[in-house]
This record gives sequence, C-alpha cells and structure tokens, in this order.
Amino acid sequence: MKNNRAWWLSLCFGWLVCGVLLTMTANAADGFGKIIRLDDRLDEIIPPDAQAEKLASGFTWAEGPVWIADGRYLLFSDIPRNSVMKWKEGEGISVFLNPSGYTGHDYYGLEPGSNGLTLDKEGRLLSCEHGDRRVSVLTKGGGKRTLIDNYMGKRLNSPNDLVMKSNGDIYFTDPIYGLPNRADDPRRELDFCGVYRLSPDGTLTLLTDEMTRPNGLAFSPDESKLYVAQSDPDAAIWKEFPVHDDGTLGESKLFYDVTNDVGKKPGLPDGMKVDAKGNLFATGPGGVLIFSPDATLIGMIETGVPTANCGWGNDGSVLYITADSHLLRLQTSTKGAGW
Repeated sequence: MKNNRAWWLSLCFGWLVCGVLLTMTANAADGFGKIIRLDDRLDEIIPPDAQAEKLASGFTWAEGPVWIADGRYLLFSDIPRNSVMKWKEGEGISVFLNPSGYTGHDYYGLEPGSNGLTLDKEGRLLSCEHGDRRVSVLTKGGGKRTLIDNYMGKRLNSPNDLVMKSNGDIYFTDPIYGLPNRADDPRRELDFCGVYRLSPDGTLTLLTDEMTRPNGLAFSPDESKLYVAQSDPDAAIWKEFPVHDDGTLGESKLFYDVTNDVGKKPGLPDGMKVDAKGNLFATGPGGVLIFSPDATLIGMIETGVPTANCGWGNDGSVLYITADSHLLRLQTSTKGAGW
C-alpha cells in the first residue's frame, strides 16, 4: 500500500506541476483521422474531403466529451488523472475540475476519475464517477451533489456512461472498470453489471443485468430505442432495446457484433452518439464506426488507437472524439440528435 500510495501521490504531484503543458499538434501520421467509406449513404453525412483533426494530445485516457454552449467550450474526462479537462478554440487545454471522480485520500487504482459526462435539463454537468462510485451533478454554486450511489443499499460498481431522456430520466451503465481490482475487487457489492434508470424523483430502476460489460449508451432520435455497447472482448457487441412508454426496456436484439475484430484492431465497443437521422457513431475496434439505423456499417473514422467516446458540439454538426491520449474533431454534414 505504501508503494501504491507513493505512486499515486507522485502521479498527482506530477500532474499539478505539469499543469496544462499538453501540446497542440497536427495530425501525427498519414491515415490518422482518415474516413473509410463503405456505403454511399456516408457521403450524405460526412463531406467527401473530410478528415478528423487532432486538437490536443498528452492525456492518459480521454473520455466523455460534452459541449458547453454557454461559453462555447468542450469538457472531457481524463480518467487516470482524476480530472475534467476543458478545451476552447483559441485558448487550448486547461484543467476544469480536479478531483473529478475520486475524493478519497488513498490510492484507488488506475482509473479513479470521472468517465461519462452529460448535461441535465438545467445545463448542469452530470458525471459518472469511478472512485466515488456515484452519479453526481455539479451545482451552479460549484459544489457537487450525489444523485445516486447505491442500488437497494449496495454500492454501485463504477458508473461508466450516461444519457438523459427528454423527460429528465437519467439512464446509465455500471460495469466494474473503475474498481481497482475490477471484477475481483473485495469492495465490490453487486454481483452483476447493470443498466439503470434514475427518475427525477430519485427512484432507481434496474433495467437489465443481461450484459456482461455494459458501457456506452445512446437513444434513437425519437427515444423509442436504447443502444448499449458491451466492451467484453469475448462478446464485443452493441444491443438495441425497445423503450416502453413507462421508460423500461423490452427484449433486446443484437445490433452489431465486432468480436472477430478484437485483437486485430485497437479498441472495444465504448461510447457513442446518434445524429438527427438516426445514424449511430459508435467507438469500437479501429476508431469510430458509423452505422445506419438499419444496422449497416456504412463507414469508419479511423484513428488507429483505442477510442473511447465522441460527442456533438458547436452548432451540432461538429463531432469531437476522445481517442486514447488525443482529442479530435470532425466537421460533418449532419447534426446530432436534439440539436
């Protein structure tokens, strides 16, 4: 424990000393950010000459990009550094929040910080916090408030990603990636990885425990379907669930399977977003996979590194991508659902 704690303190000290000395870079190598076109339908949503642009590098594991319209900047998590980072055009990178997901004083594994981020209906920042094992809201006064940290009295594993329904319900996934020893961690209290719904009145509902490693999630534009990624290398898939009128989920069906790509291309199914036409931008092996609503893989944004998540920004037509240690953006011809 002493060695681990010394490592943890050293990491934190190094991060504070380094501050915002993250470098702005050009695209690193030929092919980085290249668009792979597999279907003519892709031409309607991504311009023919498009290529993802690298905005910044030097993060440990970047996740959860969310656009803040009031201020015109992007926030995203750097999970190992227990920080939320801020990127703004013309200003670059700065630290927005530290700590972001773990407020304890002892070493807590390699991924203690916040993961998925989104905004509630009031524009407040919602966070999935690994170390504190909760979903939180950052209040307008600057303080955090716990929205949920347990299911039936047992602590959550490590909330991973979340999405807000138009009625104020928060849907989130709870795998084991934030626990220091993951599935075998003695602090684990739940013997499953769930997908949950948190209602505005505070009621928490377990929607499904059928997925071994639920990760990213997104609604279809009309909120009739919920897509959930599974980052299990033995079953690297996306599932589609019908959403009932009462907010519960119906029987799932397989949306797409990339298990055969695991180990051949970097990454696993992770975060995702949907555009206004119902196309799914889903991070997975090789970069960001782009699916039509009928589950046809129509293209890919190739990154060549494990890619965690993506999010819409600016006027809704710019896609920001967190890919390993990099922050990217891509100008599209579409707009995110809800913009």
